Formats: sequence, C-alpha cells, structure tokens
Amino acid sequence: MAEQPQPISPVKNFFAGGFGGVCLVFVGHPLDTIKVRLQTQPKPQPGQAPLYSGTLDCFRKTLVKEGVRGLYKGMAAPIVGVTPMYAICFFGFGLGKRLQQRKPDDVLTYPQLFAAGMLSGVFTTAIMAPGERIKCLLQIQAATGETKYSGSLDCAKQLYREAGIRGVYKGTVLTLMRDVPASGMYFMTYEWLKNVLTPEGKSVRDLSVPRILFAGGLAGIFNWVVAIPPDVLKSRFQTAPPGKYANGFRDVLRELIREEGIASLYKGFTAVMIRAFPANAACFLGFEVAMKFLNWIAPDV
Repeated sequence: MAEQPQPISPVKNFFAGGFGGVCLVFVGHPLDTIKVRLQTQPKPQPGQAPLYSGTLDCFRKTLVKEGVRGLYKGMAAPIVGVTPMYAICFFGFGLGKRLQQRKPDDVLTYPQLFAAGMLSGVFTTAIMAPGERIKCLLQIQAATGETKYSGSLDCAKQLYREAGIRGVYKGTVLTLMRDVPASGMYFMTYEWLKNVLTPEGKSVRDLSVPRILFAGGLAGIFNWVVAIPPDVLKSRFQTAPPGKYANGFRDVLRELIREEGIASLYKGFTAVMIRAFPANAACFLGFEVAMKFLNWIAPDV
C-alpha cells in the first residue's frame, strides 16, 4: 500500500476540507434538488401519472417552471454549513487514522481506513442533520406550489418556533444511519483508488489531476450505493408533516415497502449517480489542491 499523508493538521484540514465541500455543493446541488424531489413526490392517485416520470422529466419541469435558479433552491443551507462540515469531515477521518496508529509512520489497513471514515460521519452529523432538514424543505416547497419559507434562515426560525431544537434536528438518527457507513466506504474507496492509481515508484502525494478526479468521483459513487436507502427514508421523514411518522424511520420504511415496494428505497438513483461522480471528484480535487497550497505557504503548521 502506498504511504499515507502525515501528519494531520487541523488548521489545514479545516480550510482544505471547507474548500472541497464548496466545490462539491456548487457542482452537485442541481442534481441533489432533482433527487430530493423524486424521493418526496406524492404517490399518484389511481389512473393519474406521477408528478415526475424520472430524472430527465424532473429536470425539464424544474427548468421550465423555475429556471436555472430552481435547480439551486436550498443551496444556502449546505453552503453555510459546508465549510465547518467538511473541515470536521476530513479532520475526523484524519483523527480516526491517527487514533489507530501505534507509531506515526504506521500504514493502516483498509478496514482501519473504513473505521476512520465512519468516525468522520459521526462528527459531521451535528451540522449535517439541520442543514439537510432545511435543504429538503426548501427543495420540495416549489414543487407543491406553496411558499411557506422565504429562505434558509426563515425556515430555521419557523422550525424552531414550531417544535424547538427537535424540529430543526428532525431526522438526526437517519442522518447517522446514512453517513456513518457511507463515510467509511467513501474514504476507504478514495484511499484505495489513490494507491491503485499511483505509478510504481511514485508517491501518492504526486497523483495527477485526472487520477484524483477519477478516484474522488468513484469514491462518491461507492458512498451513495451505501447511502441511498437511508437517504430516501431521511428525506421522507424530514419533509413529512408533524406527527405523521410516530415511530420514526420504522414507520417510513413500512409505508414505503407496503405502498411502493423495495425499489422505492432507491428512488432518485439515477440523479444521485449522475451527481455523485462530478461532485465528489470536484470535492477531492479541491481538497488536494488546497492542501498543496497550504503546505506551500505554511509547511510547519
């Protein structure tokens, strides 16, 4: 296995992770909007066509009705949270690696890298859960024809006023169920691909831009293969009227399986997969570029 970057710098990881996250949101948010609308569209009445027949239909209708800005609905919430979230995410992964090392130059196994990635998912949930709640509500309100929230801040204020902090953090358990295993897969796959793609005799730190993009994009795909089913449950739960699912995700799961079958757990699959590669390729490239820049201007930090 190729060598792993050492040591972990909290300051550098904060800025590099934040920059990578901004790159991810900007590239991937339009298809995230499509994904959430497909996952949360109401079940059609007998004899009626569904609101969206698929990814392309949802994309076309959004553009026709709302223009390009419609694809970026709810982006303020993830952008605001993205810098600390991805800083914590990448730092959490680094900390997870450090905690498993007996010596600073120890090379970790892939199961250990998976465990380190899972720790990053735990760290990011505190920021991710409310951001996801607000984002999903803003993304679907345009499709319903109602304008309850004027923006991210107004949405947060209304949620807090209606149900307190629990209303803002609704769906936290499902966010954990999605992000902990998915983050493990995400980082393990990225590290594995970087090592596989590093030419013999070369350092993984000198990997070319196309290879970083490929490794990051494929890591995003593996991440979402694991994350889609709990993500569908989370989106449904977070956008449901208060009190609809008294027993939490179990009620959501039973309803989906009963009414729409097991395939409903992969709603939005096409949109997710189309988004996953470019968005996560941009994220990891942004992170690696930022880290090289920070190492250049502050090598001792």
